Amino acid sequence: MNLARRVLAEFAGTAALVAVVVGSGIMATDLSRDVGVQLLANSLATAAGLAVLIVILGPVSGAHFNPVVSVAAWILTRRDAAPAVRGREVAAYVPAQVAGAIAGAVLANAMFALPAVQVSAHDRSGPHLLLGEVVATAGLIVVIFALARQGRAALAPVAVGGYIGAAYWFTSSTSFANPAVTLGRAFTDTFAGIAPASAPGFIAAQLAGAALGGLLLVVLYPDNPQPGAEPRPGSTDHAAAGQPR
Repeated sequence: MNLARRVLAEFAGTAALVAVVVGSGIMATDLSRDVGVQLLANSLATAAGLAVLIVILGPVSGAHFNPVVSVAAWILTRRDAAPAVRGREVAAYVPAQVAGAIAGAVLANAMFALPAVQVSAHDRSGPHLLLGEVVATAGLIVVIFALARQGRAALAPVAVGGYIGAAYWFTSSTSFANPAVTLGRAFTDTFAGIAPASAPGFIAAQLAGAALGGLLLVVLYPDNPQPGAEPRPGSTDHAAAGQPR
């Protein structure tokens, strides 16, 4: 039952996150024709929504909402006496995150009286965009797990939300940094969408970025947290993870 509760939290949290991303993008394009204003509105809503979701659902599942965060939590803590997540939990989290992302996109479409299921035509296939995804995902992994290794996981909602909000603007890809969210956004032909043909490249870049971020983290923070430090990302006791646009 505890695992089922955590899986539900990952499904619901990822669905809510994608609904925020897609819904705020639709609202922004309805209210303004200025692309800069649209991106500003989308990024602010996403950063704020992500922070709130981490606060609310972190104590239940760790508030990953992102397959690369779940896998990184497992790899980086699997040899610890109390690992953040175990393999069976990751195997349950990832499908729930993907399903939640698709459900969130469908929900956002429906809320704005659009066809519930769409196929995005928004091409995002340029090499510079893939590089942006590598950078965005590497940074996300470092931010999340550096906080845990510093014993400051309580700052995750503000830090992760702030990072994603900033990465909207300093990366060419607008920082998806999340394979589940990438797949979900293929189901909306709106401001936040991504064409299905572009999704595999983004996901490959995100996996590469996660590996790069993990290596950088190990070099910068080679030691485990000291006794008494706050729980790691992905623990059921504290929120310390999250995801992006």
